[in-house]
Amino acid sequence: MKKIAIYGKGGIGKSTTTSNLSAALAHKGYKVMQIGCDPKADSTKNLMKGKRIPTVLEQIKAKGEDLKLEDIVYEGYAGVLCVESGGPTPGVGCAGRGIISAFEKLAELKAFETYQPDIVIYDVLGDVVCGGFAMPIRDGYAKDVYVVSSGEMMSLYAANNIAAAIRNFGKRGYAKLQGLILNAKNLENEVEIVNEALKEIGTTMLQYIPRSPEIQEAENGGGTVFECLTESKMQAVYSELADKIIAQE
Repeated sequence: MKKIAIYGKGGIGKSTTTSNLSAALAHKGYKVMQIGCDPKADSTKNLMKGKRIPTVLEQIKAKGEDLKLEDIVYEGYAGVLCVESGGPTPGVGCAGRGIISAFEKLAELKAFETYQPDIVIYDVLGDVVCGGFAMPIRDGYAKDVYVVSSGEMMSLYAANNIAAAIRNFGKRGYAKLQGLILNAKNLENEVEIVNEALKEIGTTMLQYIPRSPEIQEAENGGGTVFECLTESKMQAVYSELADKIIAQE
C-alpha cells in the first residue's frame, strides 16, 4: 500500500488536483482511498458528483459507539473511496484535533485492513503545519509528500514552510518531500519564478499543470475531467502525474 500526502496553501487548487489524481489512478486500475484533511470537508466533492459527504467528526458525534465504516467511507467516481475528517464548529475547538480524531477512528475500525486500498492519498491543508495537520508526515501515515503551489508569493511561502516541516520530521525517519506540483495561474514568468524558489525549498518540479477552463467546466458539472468531459487535454496531464507518482520509490 502506497501512502502519500498532498499539501498546499488553501485556495491553491490542491483538492482539485488531488481528486483528479485519484480519478487518474483509478482509471489505471488502482484502488484508491482519498482522505480529506481540511475543516471545509470539500476534498472529495468532485468524486461524489459535487456533493458533500458526512465527515468522520460529524458521524462520531451523531452515532457514537454505533459508528461503522460505511458511515464514514463512501464510494465515489471510479470506485475511489472517499473520507472527510471534518472539523469543529467555527470558533470552537481545534481543527487539527479533528484530523487526529478521524485518523484514530479509521485505525480503530481497521479501514485500511478492510478496504485494502493500493494507494491512500491524504489531502492536507498546508497553511499551518502543526498538530493534526502534521500527522500525515509526523506519525508515519504517509511516506511520500507532494506540495501543490502556483507562482504566487504566498503560495510559495507556504510551500517553503511545508518543506521545512518535512525536513524536520524526515530526520526521524518519517515522510520525504518528493516534489512540487505547479498548478499554474498564468502569471508572467511563472515557471521561472517557481524554478528559482525550488532552490530554496529544496525539491524539484514534479508536474506542470496548465491553467485550463476545462477544470472549471468539470467542477461546474460536479466532477473531475475524467468523469465530466469526454475529451480533455487535462486528462493526459493528470494521467502523467499519476504515472510519475507510481514510479517514484
